[in-house]
Amino acid sequence: MHDAIAAERLGIPAVAVMTDRFVRSAEVVAQVNGLPGYSFAVIAHPVANNDDAALRAKAEIATARIVTLLTQRSA
Repeated sequence: MHDAIAAERLGIPAVAVMTDRFVRSAEVVAQVNGLPGYSFAVIAHPVANNDDAALRAKAEIATARIVTLLTQRSA
């Protein structure tokens, strides 16, 4: 979340990706950094020890959400 917020402040569109276990932490970090409601992509926890198929599925979910978030901003 910190990296995405830093990029956004530099004018670089960014989307953070979090696992569902860290959603609340990400929301707090965004709020503390003055961006309450900052949207991010969420994938299922955990990532460690996932096989290639599981990682690919999570990447597809994240990619779809990232595209949506970035294109909504420019609309």
